[in-house]
Amino acid sequence: MNTTELQRTKQRYNIVGNSDGLNHALDVALQVAPTDLSVLIVGESGVGKEIIPRVIHDSSPRRREKYFAINCGSIPEGTIDSELFGHEKGSFTGAVGESEGYFGIANKGTIFLDEVGELPMATQARLLRVLETGEYIRVGGQEIRKTDVRIVAATNVNMRKAISEGKFREDLFYRLNTIPIQMPPLRDRGGDIVLLFRLFAMQMAEKYHLPKITLTEEARQILLQYKWPGNVRQLKNIAEQMSVLSEKREIDADTLLRFIPRDQDSTELSTVQGNGTHTYESEREILYKILYELRGNVSDLRRDLNNVRKQLEESRQLNGAAGFQPAAPAVSNLPVAANKQTINPPAAISQVEDAEAEEISEPETLNLNDIGKQLVEKALERNNGNRKKAAQELGISDRTLYRRIRQYGLDKD
Repeated sequence: MNTTELQRTKQRYNIVGNSDGLNHALDVALQVAPTDLSVLIVGESGVGKEIIPRVIHDSSPRRREKYFAINCGSIPEGTIDSELFGHEKGSFTGAVGESEGYFGIANKGTIFLDEVGELPMATQARLLRVLETGEYIRVGGQEIRKTDVRIVAATNVNMRKAISEGKFREDLFYRLNTIPIQMPPLRDRGGDIVLLFRLFAMQMAEKYHLPKITLTEEARQILLQYKWPGNVRQLKNIAEQMSVLSEKREIDADTLLRFIPRDQDSTELSTVQGNGTHTYESEREILYKILYELRGNVSDLRRDLNNVRKQLEESRQLNGAAGFQPAAPAVSNLPVAANKQTINPPAAISQVEDAEAEEISEPETLNLNDIGKQLVEKALERNNGNRKKAAQELGISDRTLYRRIRQYGLDKD
């Protein structure tokens, strides 16, 4: 790894960070730039994949030729072939003239296909032919045209899964994936998170003439622990929001938490108090849910035991009415011990009945009715009274939830 060239590249493109994953991605881009090999950049949305193809193009022999960045997911399926490969006059409604398409205009240059995993299957076949032979045919045309284009692609889709589901061609994947580059998510870049936050805060202060915001140590730790599902893009948004909306210029933990999304899909932060101690709120709700489910299991078990007890009572009554007598023991030539006692079947049945009739009492120290009522109330409150969503959260059916609401008297509110 050429450290000097790496730092020069970061300064040129205003790339902030020094994590191993980021340095490796830039190093691979600089090494592959002088070649014409296809490159596939893989990474989550918002990690900055669009920087890599620009670095590759500007460091390649094609740097004086044209460069096009195309978002494949933003072009309608019906017109994407025309956009990429051009069309002949009159080939479709609205084609009042001919068009060269990106592959015709970018000859000798570079095309960056962002979100390449969103390409329709028919377009994938056309792209594969361009990669293999450099040939393509315009929409509505018959003439085979040649182009010399360097292709760099990027995606946030799991390509292996897309291939197995029949959404992406395997042969095209291997043609694009000649040189893979993995862009690390922001949560894996450690100290780069704080450096990027400072950059965004400084940019906002200079652009809008605002006092620059800073972070306390507690806020810095929260920033590092947050998993950043939106990556660099989300971090920039939060820095800009706090620069404009926060009255404090020194952002503490409480202020930061007001701007960080608290929904379960986007955060894995532990619930902590101001002094850093754990509140155990999450654990309490989990225990409530377990006890609520356990209560249902105990009720089902009691019902099953009552049914078995009734069956035993009916069987005993029928046997008594029919003059049931225990079967005589089989005659045997073996000597019988004098103190041997005959087992009395009705006594055995009585013992089973006594064991079954034993009540399974709920613990007196835990009022399961109150716990169940609290759990239902919290679920309804969290879902704004939406009973269907509340039932899904509790893991029960809609009908069961309605019955619990009536049982606890919650339908009277």
